[in-house]
Amino acid sequence: MDYLQILFFFVLGVTTIAFLYILIAKPTKGNPWIAASVFAVFSAFTAVQLAQEGAIMFFNNHSVNLTGIQVWWDLIMCVVIAMFFIVPRARAQGMNIMPWAIFVGCTASIGILAMCARLFWLENTSETASDATGIKPAAA
Repeated sequence: MDYLQILFFFVLGVTTIAFLYILIAKPTKGNPWIAASVFAVFSAFTAVQLAQEGAIMFFNNHSVNLTGIQVWWDLIMCVVIAMFFIVPRARAQGMNIMPWAIFVGCTASIGILAMCARLFWLENTSETASDATGIKPAAA
């Protein structure tokens, strides 16, 4: 196996563990540090990919055959679905949605991860503040 195949199986293993954790542990709130860490690692990997292969490879990978186009559509649908679930929570925390939407639109998963890290941090901070004061934030 070459390093790309090893990387493929490594990422598959890590995401399988994460998926099982979500299903079995049933976490009720997001962890901003995990989201920020995944954002940093994926951003670094993307930077390496851009340095080695260039931005044109994004277009080439998603336009040369039906499989590439299917993966492109899948990515777009996943980003739209993620935004559908994230945006109402982000608005409730007072996040300015438009800059985040532009960032997500330009970077897909990188933007989603950064937006989730910020959202989770705001949610955890507001929960901590309401626990300390005994005052719950008003529902939006």
